[in-house]
Amino acid sequence: ETAPGAQIFAQNCASCHGERGEGNQEMGAPNLADTLSLLVDGEDAIAAQIRAPKHGVMPAWGGRLGDVTVKELAAYVYSLGGGK
Repeated sequence: ETAPGAQIFAQNCASCHGERGEGNQEMGAPNLADTLSLLVDGEDAIAAQIRAPKHGVMPAWGGRLGDVTVKELAAYVYSLGGGK
């Protein structure tokens, strides 16, 4: 069974952050499976970063995805290992 956020990640995030969240330094997309690279701590902080990014070049996704989808996506990103 695929996590609800996995498909959202594949459709919206993988083009910059990689299929497994490994990141792309040339593009400025951090490794989401690495706590130090993620720059925020915990699912709520990840969700806030998705909604209105404070670092780098990532666009804001809150308006495009909606709150429920952002929460699912944050839970998925957290599960990649960067949030732990």
